[in-house]
Amino acid sequence: MTVTRQDFEDAIAAYWGAKQLQNEQSVIRDAVGAGTAGSVRGGKHFDVIAALLAKFFLEAGYPAESIRVTKSQGLELPGYYRPQKQWDVVVVHENVLVAAFELKALGGPSYGNNYNNRVEEAVGSAVDLRRAVLAELYPKEKPWLGYFFIMQDGERSRKPVKTAKGALPVDDIWHGTSYQDRFGIFCERLMTEQLYDAACYVTSSAEDPKPIELVESLDWRHFSAAINARLTYLKDLGIPG
Repeated sequence: MTVTRQDFEDAIAAYWGAKQLQNEQSVIRDAVGAGTAGSVRGGKHFDVIAALLAKFFLEAGYPAESIRVTKSQGLELPGYYRPQKQWDVVVVHENVLVAAFELKALGGPSYGNNYNNRVEEAVGSAVDLRRAVLAELYPKEKPWLGYFFIMQDGERSRKPVKTAKGALPVDDIWHGTSYQDRFGIFCERLMTEQLYDAACYVTSSAEDPKPIELVESLDWRHFSAAINARLTYLKDLGIPG
């Protein structure tokens, strides 16, 4: 079995409650504890995405106990500017941080309320962990970080947003952009600055759950390829043994 495009689309649909996961994916969720009492994510919407990501590692031969998707399993990783930070999916095998994922979303009707929070969370989490690596808190293989983001597709998220008149002018790239545009730029810059090793950014809605991938470099094809490349790299090093 491999993780397919259909798995991805089914997971996005299930995120919105549009339909049930396929039987196979339900088995994957049960294997790693997703969807059980004590789940991290409010409303458990992201359980389906966590299960989708867990499948990559189960298929690659990682034991279920190495794949953490719930609070009770321990999702905290050491930081530098703070003792720990809780991630959404963590894969640790023989003291190697195989992968850690942030799973976030932004919905309406008032997109602006949480937009800056999402940006600051993503940057802060990555900077904190990357600095912890330099402090040799991750002494084995270099950690791999993934960022998965869903923005609710709607008229307000597509509409250009004005920038405030501040003390100094903003970067020209932001002028005339919508929240959907802005998050695409943001995720591309996360990758350019190597804060994350892979990012997937989609827009979708409960009315039409089929994912829209606005930026090719941030689509599911590139994201899954990056995960598989990480798995191949570690496999060549004998991980998992």
